[in-house]
Amino acid sequence: GFKTGVLTNNWVDDSAGRLFTATLMDLLRRHFDLVIESCRLGVQKPDPKIYTYALDALQAKPQEV
Repeated sequence: GFKTGVLTNNWVDDSAGRLFTATLMDLLRRHFDLVIESCRLGVQKPDPKIYTYALDALQAKPQEV
């Protein structure tokens, strides 16, 4: 089968609406093999490091994705 993932350029939400954001991210995780949030990793798109991290996490090669 296929593995699916999401790469986000997001931030730690400390607003009054943070429960909505947290709920949304929790729902996303249920539908994907991998969810990478840039704020938690400390690197964001288009930095190649985030893509390398995703490939490693999915155990995939660039030509496979």
